[in-house]
Amino acid sequence: MILPRFYPVLPDADWVGRVVAQGARLVQLRFKGDAADIPDQIAAAQATCLRHGAQLVVNDHWRAALEAGADFIHLGQEDLDTADLSAMTRAGLRFGISTHDRAELDRALALHPAYIALGPVYPTTLKQMRWQPQGLEKLARWKTRIADIPLVAIGGLTSERLPAVFAAGADVAAVVTDLVTATDPDARARQWVAACEVGQ
Repeated sequence: MILPRFYPVLPDADWVGRVVAQGARLVQLRFKGDAADIPDQIAAAQATCLRHGAQLVVNDHWRAALEAGADFIHLGQEDLDTADLSAMTRAGLRFGISTHDRAELDRALALHPAYIALGPVYPTTLKQMRWQPQGLEKLARWKTRIADIPLVAIGGLTSERLPAVFAAGADVAAVVTDLVTATDPDARARQWVAACEVGQ
């Protein structure tokens, strides 16, 4: 499976619309607002992605994703404890999984995910993390282990760090803080799109 290299992780459907309009073709909706708004957020993001030919990934909310007819979700390790993977498989949903250590990687590989994410690669200020930065060497080890499964790097990424991240083995760069805190997010998104296209 080949995924676009630029993978913005965005807080709501408005952000999805904004970034997809700048050329992103793989986006994650990581909505942390009122639970009652989740269906509308997914529907709006789906509509935007359909118009632009982009792939939407829904973070965490697998039940709502199923009900909305979404076809791609992202699951953290805690989500795996409660998610109905059989129901998702029957519905044809693809899913990516976050990993941080070898045990989590083994667990993820047994589930045949569409991608495996490793992070935080670099220090991140987005949220308190119980994991130390994983670094480029670990990224390279993960890629060796997972072979043809796409490897998503996340955590502290900037476009300036992209060459080293891709050289270490990452197939996809997931971006959060560097984009949503930018002074001009639209311009920054275009920079990311261009940077991820170099050498692809």
